[in-house]
Amino acid sequence: MGTTASAAPHPPVLHEGVHGNGMADSRQSLSVSSFQSVSIHNSKGKSIITNKVAPVVITYNCRQEFQIHDDTHKTNYKVGRISDTMPEHYLVQGSFFMVQDVYSKADVLNTTASHGAPNFRQLKGTYPVFGMGQPSLHGFKQVLQRLQSQGHEEITFFCVREEPVVFLRLADDFAPYTPRRKENLHENLHGLDKELSAETLEVTIRKELHDFAKLNENVFYVYKDIEHFKDEPQNISITCEEDIHVTEEVYKRPVFTMPTYRYHRMPLPMEGAPLEAEFDAFVNILRETPSLSQLRDPSKPLPALVFSCQVGVGRTNLGMILGTLVLNHLHPDPPAAHQPEADKVEEAKPLFQVIQALISRLPNGQQVLEEVDWATALCSEMHNIREAIYENKKKLEGIGEDYQFQGGSTKDYFLHRAMQSLERYFFLIVFNAYLHEQYPLAFASSFSQWMCAHPWVYRLLACMNLSELRAPADLVTKGTRVLVADDYLAPDVLSTMKEMRVANFRRVPKMPIYGMAQPTSGATGVVLAYLTDEKRKHSHVLWVNLQEELVLEANGQIYSPREPSCLDQHIPFPASLPQLIEQQEMALKEEVLAAQKWLEVTLEQEKQMKMFKSCLTPQEIFNQHKGTHQGLQYCRVLLPDCCAPREEDFDQLLEAMKSSLAEDPRSAFVFNCSSGKGRTTTAMVTAVLTLWHFNGFPEFGDDEMVSVPDAKYTKGEFEVVMQLVRLLPDGHRMKREVDMALDAVSETMTPMHYHLREIIICTYRQVKSCKPEKERHQLLLRSLQYLERYMYLILFNTYLHLEKKDSWQQSFSQWMHQVASRAGVYDLLNHLGFSEFENLKDSPLASLRCRWQQQNAHPLPFRGEFI
Repeated sequence: MGTTASAAPHPPVLHEGVHGNGMADSRQSLSVSSFQSVSIHNSKGKSIITNKVAPVVITYNCRQEFQIHDDTHKTNYKVGRISDTMPEHYLVQGSFFMVQDVYSKADVLNTTASHGAPNFRQLKGTYPVFGMGQPSLHGFKQVLQRLQSQGHEEITFFCVREEPVVFLRLADDFAPYTPRRKENLHENLHGLDKELSAETLEVTIRKELHDFAKLNENVFYVYKDIEHFKDEPQNISITCEEDIHVTEEVYKRPVFTMPTYRYHRMPLPMEGAPLEAEFDAFVNILRETPSLSQLRDPSKPLPALVFSCQVGVGRTNLGMILGTLVLNHLHPDPPAAHQPEADKVEEAKPLFQVIQALISRLPNGQQVLEEVDWATALCSEMHNIREAIYENKKKLEGIGEDYQFQGGSTKDYFLHRAMQSLERYFFLIVFNAYLHEQYPLAFASSFSQWMCAHPWVYRLLACMNLSELRAPADLVTKGTRVLVADDYLAPDVLSTMKEMRVANFRRVPKMPIYGMAQPTSGATGVVLAYLTDEKRKHSHVLWVNLQEELVLEANGQIYSPREPSCLDQHIPFPASLPQLIEQQEMALKEEVLAAQKWLEVTLEQEKQMKMFKSCLTPQEIFNQHKGTHQGLQYCRVLLPDCCAPREEDFDQLLEAMKSSLAEDPRSAFVFNCSSGKGRTTTAMVTAVLTLWHFNGFPEFGDDEMVSVPDAKYTKGEFEVVMQLVRLLPDGHRMKREVDMALDAVSETMTPMHYHLREIIICTYRQVKSCKPEKERHQLLLRSLQYLERYMYLILFNTYLHLEKKDSWQQSFSQWMHQVASRAGVYDLLNHLGFSEFENLKDSPLASLRCRWQQQNAHPLPFRGEFI
């Protein structure tokens, strides 16, 4: 007998015990005796002959022979069952059950029999754009034949599924099946393995299924009826790998018989907008397809674009809209010509504020928006992206008392759905703007590159949820929110309360720059008296309040509204609309005074009931003091907590300082946030750099030798920072001046153990020792935010140097978007991370989009309106 193995090397087989949940325990390893217990070897007509190399299996008719090599011991195949009443069988990838992909009720348009695929349709206009659900092999051939019979010479087919799909022989056809988790057999798998493509996973799964069948008399178990499990599982015969097709084999083989047919696997997300890399993949297809080029022969018909996902709804709809926008750029079709009356009515609905802001900044923004709305309407037979936003908004705002749904808050569920739909709509508008610019240029820039050249789009995206603008003022008086005193939120670490009546008061040595926590009216008077006394003699004071949350002085104490379930989490006000925060504070004040009732407040770690007789907003506090201090100038700049200031924040701070210095070169500058720590420190460093540029830089000594653990990183010498230093003109000097400013400010707050530069590595080190995944994620985000803030300070200092000759006529925002952006600064920020410790590909937070969205994503209950 020969020893060649037609089925070797075999993955091992486990005859495993199963726990109560039906999943297998993988502790038992394979042996010859356990191998003989597997059903394939229980047949009467088979025998096992052992030799010194490995057991040889001979079938009853002597036509098959294969050898079981020792490497079968190395892998552990797992078994499991759906329930105790069902048979146990092997699990794909050790965890998953194979389920028939599309159930009959999903075919809403009832097109499987007539067209070959569920929910097959063409958009409402004249463009050859089609959508459908998952067909079988014969069904797909039927689709192609139908398109050809309609005169479509060139067909480009897009499979937009990211999950693995395999086709198993079923009678004279091949039907699609997908691996599913036992916990949710209705839901496809997503993100199975970031390193492996769907095609690679499909090939791996095919090999597994073939092996499993060989170990069970050429039979594998699959599921069809996952509602009632009648006659489940079903047996599928698999005698060879040819009994299993992968997606590529089904969709790509027509290339050999149809010269103008093209196939692309272009995964799109189930919800939300595609990632930039996914848009890039689509753009690459456009770039490489002659018939989709603007240089195409206009006398030839447009290619048919066919998009397919599982059911043919969400992802297919998104693909169809993208295809429609593309064809509109190749062969413009006036939107009004094909827009149904019903869809024209939709336009009367008010635009969301983030969409208004977006189109106001895009070239020809209104036209770009109208084209997307038109394309959306044409593709709306199964799903309307735009309508989905309003439907979810209506459901969200229609919920009175929140309740649990699918293991979470119902409001959170519909807020998430509304946000995902709005993000998808937002990116369709952005992508259409990209097409307008880049199609005539033959896509000289990828979508990713274009987005980095327009970083303000990411800023807008991060501010989609503006519901806090409409949060009712009576939330506090109704007990939904509580007032929390600053002494609970901001301990007086620097012990300045007794002398200055405000926590953490400090001054930068030899400079008229001061920082502190939020002061009361009384404390404000004390600080102003201190600044204008005979010793300091500051006749002009610029006071900048950096708080992005609502603040109220009541009965002589500072309070902020908080959610009872998370007292430590401040409620940020949308930074894109700072002028409205004072209106909200005034409304809160009036509501508290009008209530004339005992309110629950949190003071020094304990709850108390208080009735307030007097209330003041921060603006009113400073208005009071302007009468006695004529040189007092007050402004509000909403800085995000822990993050880098936005470009516009730097503009506001610099403009306010320039104005004060123009009026009085000896002006004093005072900054406060809730605690006088993070945001105050950032603003103070900004002020130090600005004053140095106005008055001259001090003499800097030699760099100190630091002999402590992580000395390199406490000096801010991270790889990404040093990349920035190499990029900037005189970069080492830019960084060194920022370091000197940081050291000068941090000297004033030693008891806080807070140094803006050193806290970067301290926070990152905590990630490694932290166990809960949610906390690890938060710490990583926080460390990246600190790192980004440090880099923004270096960029701001560079701007001050380079634009000084023109007295900073060009704002920092303009300089960043027009100068630094071209140099690749945002590309660097779009790959932000600790590359010396980790692979940035493993961290979505390295990207601008994810990081900036996350810093505005707060786990707070929805209280206002989705506007």
